[in-house]
Amino acid sequence: MKICISSGKGGVGKTTLSVNLAYVLAETGKKALVIDGDLGLANVDVMLRLSAKHTIQDILDMGADPREAVIHLEENLGVLPASSGTPEMVTLGPEERDILGGYLKALANAYDVTLMDTSAGIGPSVLWFNAFADEKLVIATSDPTSLTDAYALIKVLNNEYGLDRFRVVINLAKDSTEGLRAYQTLSGAARKFLDIDLSLLGMVPYDEEVMRSVRQQVPFVKAVPESKAARSVQELAHKILSFT
Repeated sequence: MKICISSGKGGVGKTTLSVNLAYVLAETGKKALVIDGDLGLANVDVMLRLSAKHTIQDILDMGADPREAVIHLEENLGVLPASSGTPEMVTLGPEERDILGGYLKALANAYDVTLMDTSAGIGPSVLWFNAFADEKLVIATSDPTSLTDAYALIKVLNNEYGLDRFRVVINLAKDSTEGLRAYQTLSGAARKFLDIDLSLLGMVPYDEEVMRSVRQQVPFVKAVPESKAARSVQELAHKILSFT
């Protein structure tokens, strides 16, 4: 199953969630792949201190074998890196996207769950990855600008691609009350203006342990598995498994 993880606004912890979800999924015995879908400003490799020999750009430019570009972190966990500082990758044309889609579909077939971590916003590559995916996860925080931009992303995907099934994760919540209020604000707008019923996948609390792990470039589900944030991500992963 291919899951796209997006956000309207940057800085909401989307990549951190993607990486940590993948680790938990792999620990359950599922084969998990993280695709860095931020094609021009890759950061999954930075977050994990990886040294990439090949990237998605190499796959397109030189016909590199996607399987050889995957970095295996653990037995059940792989990462397909993207390139950084390559603006041309952000504006791939329809033909290039079709070619990339063929490569990624074949690669994803070798895994139980593929998480595609896109860039923030409503750029062409973000929209394409969402249309390509089986499931769409929208990450937001209680920040009004994050909720506004998340709604904008959902609106564009609905208007331009006819997508109407989105699962929401509220990240960095101060408490469950704040998180639920944020979700209700977003879901209320989607229901009122788009006639879409959003689904709350879960909430992840703000946790200083997460910030410390990010600075150390270590997944927090490994560094502090008993932290509140880690337990919340474990719950998210098990919910994902229920619809695989």
